[in-house]
Amino acid sequence: MDNTINRINRRRIVMGSLASLPLTFFGPEVFAAPGELKISHQFPGGTLTEGDFRDRLCRKFAAELEKRSNGAIKGTVYPGSSLMKTNAQFSAMRKGALDMSLVPLSYAGGEVPEVNIGLMPGIVVSYEQGMAWKKAEVGKALSDLLADKGVVIVSWIWQAGGVASRAKPIVTPEDAKGMKVRGGSREMDMVLKAAGAAVLSLPSNEIYAAMQTGALDAAMTSSTSLISFRLEEVAKHLTTGRGKTYWFMFEPLMISKAIFDALPKAQQDLIMTVGAELEAFALQAAKADDEAVAAVYQKAGGKAYDMPDAVVKQWQAIARDTAWKDYAAKNANCARILQLAEKTL
Repeated sequence: MDNTINRINRRRIVMGSLASLPLTFFGPEVFAAPGELKISHQFPGGTLTEGDFRDRLCRKFAAELEKRSNGAIKGTVYPGSSLMKTNAQFSAMRKGALDMSLVPLSYAGGEVPEVNIGLMPGIVVSYEQGMAWKKAEVGKALSDLLADKGVVIVSWIWQAGGVASRAKPIVTPEDAKGMKVRGGSREMDMVLKAAGAAVLSLPSNEIYAAMQTGALDAAMTSSTSLISFRLEEVAKHLTTGRGKTYWFMFEPLMISKAIFDALPKAQQDLIMTVGAELEAFALQAAKADDEAVAAVYQKAGGKAYDMPDAVVKQWQAIARDTAWKDYAAKNANCARILQLAEKTL
């Protein structure tokens, strides 16, 4: 903790001394001394133009920051959990030990139960609804909660979820009975258990090995992760997230509030501006992957299944009677956030 405090204080000292110099000394776009933002995520690494779109988004974000700040802010992307373990990222941001991360928000549900709304089955049923959260009451409530916990949302990113299965598809709730399934959040696990499945909890980058060994029969994850982690090699059935699905995952790009607050306002504004601009890229890429993943499975000899609206409602009904009630009973914040989320349906 002492190292974190010293790190933040050093930034403030350097930036404060530079702020006293005339703006013309640096030019209008150079706001402070060169500083590095370390951006961590669990997904496979690529380039600005190739690979998992979440990695590309982080690289685009870093490139734009450096360009628009005339090199005053440099971002370094650490893919594949190469900087720290996946489940340690959120806690590290809260402490100021990690600058930034793009991570499924529900991974922090054990630490901050309110964030499980980010993978609450049946509460978001379209991209348009999810993206509207940012300016809705539920978005403000979630942003305020995270800020209070030491984290700031930079980019709002939603992804539709699909199901990869080894031996048979999971489309209806009845299909899940007797299967070992990775749900991805406590709330999703509750819905799967109610449908008769056994559940296993692990990050998306560990699904391949679990399915390869038979520890898992099926796994729920985003379309992009289904592609990036090559699950078509170990699972021959896919229920897609294109068209209709009963769950969407909130995977925001976030920054430590301790780090963010130590930056000059001009840099804070730049970070938030670039983050907001990249949301359109994320939305387009997520939708493209919903379509692309079906082709990937079919090319590998697998089968792809779409979910009818009536089946979405079956899953939603189970969620309303189980996960929603359990979440609302956690605390007053959870009850309020769920109520606000329901208003967007």
